Parts: sequence; C-alpha cells; structure tokens
Amino acid sequence: MNRLSVIVLIAAGALAVGGCSSTASTSVPAPVGLTASAAQSRFPSVVKVSPSRASDGTWTFDVTMSSPYDSPDRYADGWRVKSGDRVFGEMTLGHDHASEQPFTRTQTNVRIPSSVGSVTIEGHDLKNGYGGKTATVPLPG
Repeated sequence: MNRLSVIVLIAAGALAVGGCSSTASTSVPAPVGLTASAAQSRFPSVVKVSPSRASDGTWTFDVTMSSPYDSPDRYADGWRVKSGDRVFGEMTLGHDHASEQPFTRTQTNVRIPSSVGSVTIEGHDLKNGYGGKTATVPLPG
C-alpha cells in the first residue's frame, strides 16, 4: 500500500467517526422551556394554508404540513382551525405520510362566523398533541 492510499484511508476513517458523533440528540425528549427549533422537532409544521369559501358559506382549507419523523409509530395525525380559544374544526389523519413530505390534504365544511377575519391552523402530533409551527391566514370577505 502506498503513502497516498494510507492518507486516504485515514481521512475516510476520520470522516466516518466525525459523522457518527453528530446524530445522537434527535430522539432525546426536549426539556421544559423548549427552544423554537426543539419544539418544531416534536411537532409537525404547517407549511401552507389556502382557504376558500364554499357556496353554502362554509370554508374549505387546503393544508400543507411537514413532519420529518413521519412513521407508523409517530406522525402528523391532523390539525385544527381556530381563532383565539375558539376551535372551528379539526381534521384527523389516519396514517403516516412518510413517502410524501410535505403533504397536502383538504378539510371541508368548516363553519366560521362572518365576524372572524382570520384563523390559525395548528398541527397535531400523534404522541405530543398540538404545537409546532402554525399558519395564520386571513379569510377573504
């Protein structure tokens, strides 16, 4: 084996060892007083929301969510449409979307009083409940 081959093997080994040491913290539960990035790793993120009003006055929401941990054991299993403390609708998803990230689903027939000018969509995690990155959207008049 020549000197160049030995140097390449040593460098490759150092990269492999260095790469292994940086992956340990993703499955550790976040402590109380979560940072924004820690909270986002525990919950799905709402990426995009497109509201539209149906002819009967109800609302339809196309919601795009992302959850990097989606698996049969833990996944983004829904969201809710709310304004302040009032919840106008909840969507339940029955399975993970591991092969489709981010993913978009549609919720229909959400009744929202005309006095409400905007709503917030908040994602739900199968294990951790509601939280993470939300999206607030105006409701066109």
